[in-house]
Amino acid sequence: MRVKCVLCDKIDVIEDHCSLAKKLRNRPIHTYMCPKCKERITDKTERRAATGNFSLYRSPEKENDW
Repeated sequence: MRVKCVLCDKIDVIEDHCSLAKKLRNRPIHTYMCPKCKERITDKTERRAATGNFSLYRSPEKENDW
């Protein structure tokens, strides 16, 4: 399966039967990021988190009675 990185527009080929290919086929909202871009984003995020000025804005969890 041919996939295109959303950041650098590099075209890669992944196996048709791997879990990532299945996820991309069945759920079009999921996007592909090449390993180089993914590593770069991960490194930058970890460095920002280490500074202490990084916070994730998540919605507050609600208690479920079930």
